[in-house]
Amino acid sequence: MNNKAVATPTRTKEILKNYGFSFKKSLGQNFLIDVNILKNIIAEAGIDRSASAIEIGPGIGALTEQLAQHADRVVAFEIDQRLLPILEETLGNYDNVEVINQDILKADVARVIADHFTPGQQVRVVANLPYYITTPILMKLLMDRLPIDSITVMIQKEVADRMAAEPNTKSYGSLSIAVQYYTEASVVLNVPKTVFMPQPNVDSSVLHLEMREKPPVDVEDEEFFFDVVKATFGQRRKTLMNNLARHFKGEMDKEELRSRLEKVNIDPSRRGESLSMQEFADLANVLYK
Repeated sequence: MNNKAVATPTRTKEILKNYGFSFKKSLGQNFLIDVNILKNIIAEAGIDRSASAIEIGPGIGALTEQLAQHADRVVAFEIDQRLLPILEETLGNYDNVEVINQDILKADVARVIADHFTPGQQVRVVANLPYYITTPILMKLLMDRLPIDSITVMIQKEVADRMAAEPNTKSYGSLSIAVQYYTEASVVLNVPKTVFMPQPNVDSSVLHLEMREKPPVDVEDEEFFFDVVKATFGQRRKTLMNNLARHFKGEMDKEELRSRLEKVNIDPSRRGESLSMQEFADLANVLYK
Protein backbone atom coordinates (compact mmCIF):
# COMPACT_ATOMS: atom_id res chain seq x y z
CA MET A 1 0.00 0.00 0.00
CA ASN A 2 1.44 3.33 -1.11
CA ASN A 3 1.04 6.14 1.42
CA LYS A 4 1.43 8.96 -1.09
CA ALA A 5 -1.79 10.82 -1.98
CA VAL A 6 -3.49 9.46 -5.08
CA ALA A 7 -3.95 12.94 -6.54
CA THR A 8 -0.43 13.60 -7.83
CA PRO A 9 0.73 13.28 -11.44
CA THR A 10 3.40 10.66 -10.56
CA ARG A 11 1.14 8.47 -8.44
CA THR A 12 -1.73 8.70 -10.94
CA LYS A 13 0.55 7.68 -13.83
CA GLU A 14 1.97 4.84 -11.72
CA ILE A 15 -1.51 3.48 -10.88
CA LEU A 16 -2.71 3.71 -14.49
CA LYS A 17 0.44 1.95 -15.72
CA ASN A 18 0.24 -0.82 -13.09
CA TYR A 19 -3.32 -1.64 -14.09
CA GLY A 20 -2.91 -0.95 -17.81
CA PHE A 21 -5.85 1.44 -17.51
CA SER A 22 -6.94 3.48 -20.53
CA PHE A 23 -9.40 6.36 -20.35
CA LYS A 24 -12.83 5.85 -21.85
CA LYS A 25 -13.96 8.92 -23.76
CA SER A 26 -17.57 7.75 -23.51
CA LEU A 27 -17.43 7.96 -19.69
CA GLY A 28 -15.90 11.45 -19.65
CA GLN A 29 -13.03 10.36 -17.40
CA ASN A 30 -10.72 13.17 -16.26
CA PHE A 31 -8.85 12.43 -13.02
CA LEU A 32 -7.79 15.17 -10.60
CA ILE A 33 -4.05 15.38 -9.91
CA ASP A 34 -3.87 18.28 -7.43
CA VAL A 35 -4.28 17.62 -3.71
CA ASN A 36 -4.76 21.32 -2.84
CA ILE A 37 -7.75 21.63 -5.15
CA LEU A 38 -9.27 18.54 -3.50
CA LYS A 39 -8.72 20.01 -0.02
CA ASN A 40 -10.46 23.20 -1.15
CA ILE A 41 -13.41 21.19 -2.45
CA ILE A 42 -13.71 19.35 0.90
CA ALA A 43 -13.64 22.69 2.75
CA GLU A 44 -16.24 24.30 0.46
CA ALA A 45 -18.47 21.22 0.85
CA GLY A 46 -18.38 21.57 4.65
CA ILE A 47 -17.19 17.99 5.15
CA ASP A 48 -16.15 16.96 8.65
CA ARG A 49 -16.72 13.96 10.93
CA SER A 50 -20.30 15.05 11.64
CA ALA A 51 -21.20 14.46 7.98
CA SER A 52 -21.25 11.53 5.61
CA ALA A 53 -20.55 11.86 1.89
CA ILE A 54 -21.84 10.43 -1.35
CA GLU A 55 -19.43 10.55 -4.26
CA ILE A 56 -20.28 9.98 -7.91
CA GLY A 57 -17.55 8.67 -10.21
CA PRO A 58 -14.59 8.20 -7.83
CA GLY A 59 -12.24 7.23 -10.66
CA ILE A 60 -9.04 5.97 -9.02
CA GLY A 61 -9.99 7.46 -5.65
CA ALA A 62 -8.30 10.89 -5.61
CA LEU A 63 -11.26 12.72 -4.05
CA THR A 64 -12.54 9.59 -2.27
CA GLU A 65 -9.32 9.34 -0.29
CA GLN A 66 -9.65 12.96 0.92
CA LEU A 67 -13.33 12.41 1.75
CA ALA A 68 -12.45 9.28 3.75
CA GLN A 69 -9.97 11.33 5.80
CA HIS A 70 -12.54 14.00 6.69
CA ALA A 71 -16.05 12.49 6.62
CA ASP A 72 -17.70 9.95 8.91
CA ARG A 73 -18.61 7.56 6.08
CA VAL A 74 -18.29 7.67 2.29
CA VAL A 75 -20.34 5.83 -0.32
CA ALA A 76 -19.03 6.15 -3.89
CA PHE A 77 -20.94 5.15 -7.03
CA GLU A 78 -18.65 3.94 -9.83
CA ILE A 79 -20.06 2.76 -13.15
CA ASP A 80 -16.77 1.53 -14.66
CA GLN A 81 -16.01 -2.00 -13.47
CA ARG A 82 -12.35 -1.70 -14.53
CA LEU A 83 -11.81 0.79 -11.69
CA LEU A 84 -13.01 -1.51 -8.87
CA PRO A 85 -9.68 -3.33 -8.29
CA ILE A 86 -7.83 0.01 -8.43
CA LEU A 87 -10.16 1.52 -5.81
CA GLU A 88 -9.71 -1.55 -3.66
CA GLU A 89 -5.99 -0.81 -3.61
CA THR A 90 -6.01 2.99 -3.30
CA LEU A 91 -8.68 2.97 -0.56
CA GLY A 92 -7.43 -0.15 1.21
CA ASN A 93 -6.39 1.83 4.29
CA TYR A 94 -9.89 3.19 4.93
CA ASP A 95 -12.65 1.20 6.58
CA ASN A 96 -15.24 3.97 6.24
CA VAL A 97 -15.62 3.77 2.44
CA GLU A 98 -17.98 1.64 0.38
CA VAL A 99 -17.81 1.56 -3.44
CA ILE A 100 -21.02 0.64 -5.25
CA ASN A 101 -20.64 -0.49 -8.87
CA GLN A 102 -23.78 1.15 -10.23
CA ASP A 103 -24.98 3.92 -12.52
CA ILE A 104 -26.10 6.76 -10.22
CA LEU A 105 -28.97 7.52 -12.62
CA LYS A 106 -30.43 4.06 -11.99
CA ALA A 107 -29.59 3.84 -8.29
CA ASP A 108 -32.08 4.07 -5.43
CA VAL A 109 -30.07 6.72 -3.60
CA ALA A 110 -32.62 7.15 -0.81
CA ARG A 111 -32.29 3.43 -0.02
CA VAL A 112 -28.47 3.67 0.00
CA ILE A 113 -28.62 6.62 2.40
CA ALA A 114 -30.97 4.70 4.72
CA ASP A 115 -28.77 1.59 4.63
CA HIS A 116 -25.33 3.15 5.01
CA PHE A 117 -25.58 6.32 7.07
CA THR A 118 -26.52 7.18 10.64
CA PRO A 119 -30.13 8.48 10.83
CA GLY A 120 -30.33 12.25 11.21
CA GLN A 121 -26.73 12.75 10.13
CA GLN A 122 -25.80 15.38 7.54
CA VAL A 123 -25.38 13.86 4.08
CA ARG A 124 -23.41 15.80 1.48
CA VAL A 125 -22.82 14.91 -2.16
CA VAL A 126 -19.30 15.71 -3.38
CA ALA A 127 -18.10 14.79 -6.86
CA ASN A 128 -15.98 15.52 -9.89
CA LEU A 129 -18.75 14.89 -12.42
CA PRO A 130 -18.33 13.74 -16.01
CA TYR A 131 -19.20 16.77 -18.15
CA TYR A 132 -21.49 14.97 -20.58
CA ILE A 133 -23.96 13.89 -17.90
CA THR A 134 -23.78 16.68 -15.30
CA THR A 135 -27.31 18.04 -15.73
CA PRO A 136 -29.21 14.71 -15.66
CA ILE A 137 -27.31 13.66 -12.51
CA LEU A 138 -27.95 16.93 -10.67
CA MET A 139 -31.60 17.08 -11.71
CA LYS A 140 -32.13 13.51 -10.50
CA LEU A 141 -30.58 14.33 -7.11
CA LEU A 142 -32.75 17.45 -6.79
CA MET A 143 -36.04 16.10 -8.09
CA ASP A 144 -35.88 12.87 -6.09
CA ARG A 145 -36.09 15.10 -3.00
CA LEU A 146 -33.39 13.09 -1.25
CA PRO A 147 -32.47 13.61 2.40
CA ILE A 148 -29.24 15.42 1.49
CA ASP A 149 -27.96 18.74 2.83
CA SER A 150 -25.78 19.96 -0.01
CA ILE A 151 -24.15 19.11 -3.32
CA THR A 152 -20.65 20.30 -4.19
CA VAL A 153 -19.50 19.35 -7.67
CA MET A 154 -16.72 20.04 -10.11
CA ILE A 155 -18.37 20.64 -13.48
CA GLN A 156 -17.80 22.53 -16.72
CA LYS A 157 -17.42 26.24 -15.93
CA GLU A 158 -20.07 27.32 -18.41
CA VAL A 159 -22.67 24.95 -16.88
CA ALA A 160 -21.80 26.06 -13.33
CA ASP A 161 -22.28 29.69 -14.42
CA ARG A 162 -25.67 28.83 -15.91
CA MET A 163 -26.83 27.04 -12.77
CA ALA A 164 -25.87 29.94 -10.48
CA ALA A 165 -26.87 32.78 -12.88
CA GLU A 166 -28.92 35.83 -11.90
CA PRO A 167 -31.70 37.37 -14.05
CA ASN A 168 -30.65 39.72 -16.88
CA THR A 169 -27.41 37.88 -17.56
CA LYS A 170 -26.39 35.88 -20.60
CA SER A 171 -26.08 32.66 -18.57
CA TYR A 172 -29.54 32.90 -16.97
CA GLY A 173 -32.04 30.41 -18.33
CA SER A 174 -34.39 27.55 -17.50
CA LEU A 175 -31.52 25.58 -15.94
CA SER A 176 -30.82 28.45 -13.50
CA ILE A 177 -34.46 28.42 -12.41
CA ALA A 178 -34.63 24.62 -12.09
CA VAL A 179 -31.53 24.46 -9.89
CA GLN A 180 -32.33 27.54 -7.80
CA TYR A 181 -35.88 26.36 -7.16
CA TYR A 182 -34.42 23.52 -5.06
CA THR A 183 -31.13 25.03 -3.86
CA GLU A 184 -29.11 28.13 -3.16
CA ALA A 185 -26.42 28.00 -5.84
CA SER A 186 -22.97 29.55 -5.87
CA VAL A 187 -19.76 29.07 -7.83
CA VAL A 188 -17.08 28.69 -5.14
CA LEU A 189 -13.95 27.85 -7.13
CA ASN A 190 -12.64 28.15 -10.69
CA VAL A 191 -10.29 25.37 -11.70
CA PRO A 192 -7.76 25.34 -14.56
CA LYS A 193 -7.69 22.39 -16.98
CA THR A 194 -4.05 21.69 -16.01
CA VAL A 195 -5.07 19.90 -12.78
CA PHE A 196 -6.69 17.02 -14.68
CA MET A 197 -5.37 13.94 -16.42
CA PRO A 198 -6.10 13.84 -19.30
CA GLN A 199 -6.66 17.59 -19.66
CA PRO A 200 -10.22 18.46 -20.74
CA ASN A 201 -10.83 21.05 -23.47
CA VAL A 202 -12.80 23.33 -21.17
CA ASP A 203 -12.30 25.10 -17.85
CA SER A 204 -14.06 23.82 -14.76
CA SER A 205 -15.70 25.32 -11.71
CA VAL A 206 -16.84 23.98 -8.38
CA LEU A 207 -20.54 24.63 -7.83
CA HIS A 208 -21.97 24.49 -4.31
CA LEU A 209 -25.70 23.84 -3.92
CA GLU A 210 -27.18 24.21 -0.45
CA MET A 211 -30.55 22.44 -0.35
CA ARG A 212 -33.54 24.62 0.48
CA GLU A 213 -36.03 23.39 3.07
CA LYS A 214 -38.76 24.53 0.73
CA PRO A 215 -38.80 26.27 -2.66
CA PRO A 216 -38.52 30.09 -2.55
CA VAL A 217 -41.83 30.50 -4.43
CA ASP A 218 -45.27 28.89 -4.27
CA VAL A 219 -46.53 27.31 -7.47
CA GLU A 220 -49.85 25.64 -8.27
CA ASP A 221 -48.17 22.84 -10.18
CA GLU A 222 -44.41 22.22 -10.37
CA GLU A 223 -44.39 20.44 -13.71
CA PHE A 224 -46.45 23.22 -15.29
CA PHE A 225 -44.19 25.87 -13.72
CA PHE A 226 -41.07 24.30 -15.26
CA ASP A 227 -42.86 23.93 -18.62
CA VAL A 228 -43.72 27.62 -18.67
CA VAL A 229 -40.16 28.58 -17.72
CA LYS A 230 -38.77 26.40 -20.52
CA ALA A 231 -41.26 27.86 -23.00
CA THR A 232 -40.30 31.47 -22.23
CA PHE A 233 -36.67 30.64 -23.05
CA GLY A 234 -37.71 28.67 -26.16
CA GLN A 235 -36.17 31.30 -28.42
CA ARG A 236 -34.14 33.64 -26.28
CA ARG A 237 -34.39 36.63 -28.59
CA LYS A 238 -38.19 36.49 -28.75
CA THR A 239 -40.58 38.20 -26.35
CA LEU A 240 -42.55 36.43 -23.65
CA MET A 241 -45.68 36.87 -25.74
CA ASN A 242 -44.19 35.21 -28.84
CA ASN A 243 -42.70 32.29 -26.92
CA LEU A 244 -45.86 31.71 -24.87
CA ALA A 245 -48.18 32.04 -27.91
CA ARG A 246 -46.14 29.35 -29.62
CA HIS A 247 -46.21 27.11 -26.55
CA PHE A 248 -49.96 27.46 -25.89
CA LYS A 249 -51.00 27.42 -29.58
CA GLY A 250 -54.53 26.06 -29.83
CA GLU A 251 -55.09 26.43 -26.06
CA MET A 252 -54.85 30.18 -25.53
CA ASP A 253 -54.81 33.00 -28.04
CA LYS A 254 -52.72 36.16 -27.73
CA GLU A 255 -55.62 38.16 -26.30
CA GLU A 256 -56.17 35.65 -23.52
CA LEU A 257 -52.43 35.54 -22.81
CA ARG A 258 -52.22 39.33 -22.74
CA SER A 259 -55.08 39.67 -20.25
CA ARG A 260 -53.53 37.06 -17.94
CA LEU A 261 -50.11 38.71 -18.08
CA GLU A 262 -51.77 42.04 -17.19
CA LYS A 263 -53.25 40.43 -14.08
CA VAL A 264 -49.75 39.84 -12.70
CA ASN A 265 -48.25 43.09 -14.06
CA ILE A 266 -45.88 41.41 -16.49
CA ASP A 267 -45.24 43.26 -19.75
CA PRO A 268 -45.71 40.83 -22.69
CA SER A 269 -42.84 42.48 -24.57
CA ARG A 270 -40.28 41.44 -21.95
CA ARG A 271 -37.91 38.54 -22.52
CA GLY A 272 -37.64 35.42 -20.34
CA GLU A 273 -34.17 36.34 -19.11
CA SER A 274 -35.54 39.48 -17.39
CA LEU A 275 -37.97 37.62 -15.10
CA SER A 276 -37.18 36.81 -11.49
CA MET A 277 -38.14 33.46 -9.97
CA GLN A 278 -41.12 35.15 -8.27
CA GLU A 279 -42.33 36.58 -11.58
CA PHE A 280 -42.04 33.14 -13.17
CA ALA A 281 -44.13 31.69 -10.34
CA ASP A 282 -46.78 34.45 -10.78
CA LEU A 283 -46.78 33.86 -14.52
CA ALA A 284 -47.17 30.08 -14.24
CA ASN A 285 -49.90 30.38 -11.59
CA VAL A 286 -51.98 32.81 -13.65
CA LEU A 287 -51.65 30.61 -16.75
CA TYR A 288 -52.42 27.37 -14.89
CA LYS A 289 -55.92 26.05 -15.30
